Amino acid sequence: MIPLKQAWPAEFAARYRAAGYWRGETFTSFLRERAAAMPERIAVVGGDQRWSFAELEARAERIARGLLALGLKPGDRVVVQLPNIAEFLSAVFGLFRARLVPVYALPAHRIVEIAHFARTAQARGYIVAAGHEGFDYRTLAAEARREVPALDHVVVVGDGGDFPSLDTLPPGDEVKLPADADPSEVAFLQISGGSTGLSKLIPRTHDDYIYSFRASAEICRLGPSSVYLAALPVAHNFPMSSPGVFGALYAGSRVVLAPSPSPEVAFPLIARESVTITGLVPPLALLWLQAAPGTAHDLSSLDVLQVGGAKFLTESARRVKPVLGCTLQQVFGMAEGLVNYTRLDDDEETIVSTQGRPISPDDEVLILDDAGSPVPEGEAGNLLTRGPYTIRAYHNNDGANARAFTPDGFYRTGDVVKRTPEGYLVVQGRANDHINRAGEKISAEEIEDHLLGHANVFDAAVVSLPDEFLGERSCAFVIAQGERPKAAALKAWMRTRGLADFKVPDQIVFVDAFETTAVGKVSRKELRASLRRRFLEQAEG
Repeated sequence: MIPLKQAWPAEFAARYRAAGYWRGETFTSFLRERAAAMPERIAVVGGDQRWSFAELEARAERIARGLLALGLKPGDRVVVQLPNIAEFLSAVFGLFRARLVPVYALPAHRIVEIAHFARTAQARGYIVAAGHEGFDYRTLAAEARREVPALDHVVVVGDGGDFPSLDTLPPGDEVKLPADADPSEVAFLQISGGSTGLSKLIPRTHDDYIYSFRASAEICRLGPSSVYLAALPVAHNFPMSSPGVFGALYAGSRVVLAPSPSPEVAFPLIARESVTITGLVPPLALLWLQAAPGTAHDLSSLDVLQVGGAKFLTESARRVKPVLGCTLQQVFGMAEGLVNYTRLDDDEETIVSTQGRPISPDDEVLILDDAGSPVPEGEAGNLLTRGPYTIRAYHNNDGANARAFTPDGFYRTGDVVKRTPEGYLVVQGRANDHINRAGEKISAEEIEDHLLGHANVFDAAVVSLPDEFLGERSCAFVIAQGERPKAAALKAWMRTRGLADFKVPDQIVFVDAFETTAVGKVSRKELRASLRRRFLEQAEG
């Protein structure tokens, strides 16, 4: 099995420890401390489940014993694909207690992504819900087992059918639980929004990730009286750690899990649980702003609305305080590390017009032109960063690492930003062929590869187009061969490919040919840029 590792050069690690960023904490140790200090305080609310810190810890330990009794061994990787239910937290803390490594997947992922994660991580386990939003994940689990035979153990939350359920795991009374992890160990694998092909895997350590959400909780002023609503799918980095469910639990706050981020579901939860802070992507924030004036639910407990995942347009941002009566906090970050926040006491213009400044004094930020030289202050350039919670490498991906990291350890984010004199970043867009659709990062190349699998598609190029609601939508320019398929039929065929629905192109435009150079060649990047530019010019005309 390929080892999991994430290492910083010794002098950087020593600096981060000396500065107090890395304190030697683990997920297991911090939950144990909260359970001891505030055992009866409610930690998690999900559906009709209300668990105290002590109960969450007890459930995690029982799951840890059960998974080890099932045959998993410390160090094994386990794909976790659960919606926003309380069992997400008991399962992942159980994995941490057993020294098993979660590999986070989103509820929207299907066999293409799940098989890729399982193979790349060399996973031996897979934890799923029986069903969610009308989809039976047990069917997906059976398909994943066929595709990846090494996936020995499937555990289901709910009715397991042919698989064991989380509630009926072996008691594991005879199992000796391992000692706590070394804080520098990889705690879990996240997924990247890969700009080429399928997602890369991001190894995060206990030390670096706990620092990121501990510092985030301080910036967001979380404490035992705070109530965090997880409205977005909780396996995303944003609702997991910015400050997210982990930052909230670390601060002794209550976590409320919303099965859907829609106003119809979230507004009653805000009123019932006196929610103080939540996070949304821009399209959902617009929906909330539209729905709030007409709601009968009391939203007055909401102090902070975070918006991140994609750029929130300034004019929309200005509406948050007048409509919702709370402070807007813009969040701009990435699963690879760097996270920026507007501060709660910033002036209104900074809050609505920037995407914040970094968490840490040791977050190093470079803004460079395409030749690698610093741009003049205030001008747009490519964002590079390194710091105490920004990774130095993807898992087992030498090609991606060579592209994404400089020899001296800076991560090339792919974002184009400006920096204000006060150190706040203003996001201008992406430097690569990466579509940010409502906060979901989509690889143009991956979607093109799927389209080329259709018998009547000769060539395809996928681009982003601006969209008032989604931020960006995907548009596929297609050259047909033989009988031209209807756009709706091509979209329906894409849905049979076993990939997440958000990757199906929002729009399909048929063209007769693509532009080429005099020698018959054009780079995919240039082609996409040209198609996008011509389409927008025609739309404006």
